[in-house]
Amino acid sequence: METFEVKRGMVKQVNADGGLTALANNYFENVESTEDNSFEGSFGILAKVSGHYNEKGKLVVDVEQMKGSELSDFLSSDGGREKAMESRQRWSGFLDEATGYSAKQRGDKAKESAKKVSKAKSAISQARHFMDMSDVEESLAQQAEELITEIEEALENGDNSRAASRGDKLGKLF
Repeated sequence: METFEVKRGMVKQVNADGGLTALANNYFENVESTEDNSFEGSFGILAKVSGHYNEKGKLVVDVEQMKGSELSDFLSSDGGREKAMESRQRWSGFLDEATGYSAKQRGDKAKESAKKVSKAKSAISQARHFMDMSDVEESLAQQAEELITEIEEALENGDNSRAASRGDKLGKLF
């Protein structure tokens, strides 16, 4: 399961154009609509592709790709290698349209998100270390623990921006 950032306004635009299922029909075969504007489909080496936009406006997709002997048989079949390449092109094209970002931009967004997670976790670690090493007032320690709880909840919910901003606030506390 992967989650991709989506350009502002893209979800609205895709929904206005028939939804994610209609978009998936342009790239995959055997596309079926599931609950809440989700879809399932397949194409070539992509045995199963499913996806939906979550409540935060991010694209959540799950891909099952052929493996082992099934993949070997597919690739060695007539036109198998070409269809495998087309599978990757269709996947990339779908992501481009569903997110509004190119492959490079998606990679940059993923790095940015990972940086935010790292920054938030580092803030927690530094705050705990500081509190262990210093004599911190009870009220300040309580404030710090509340922020740490908020950061951990934000990370658990995948809200990396909020986690990073709470981490900044925690860092300024000390």
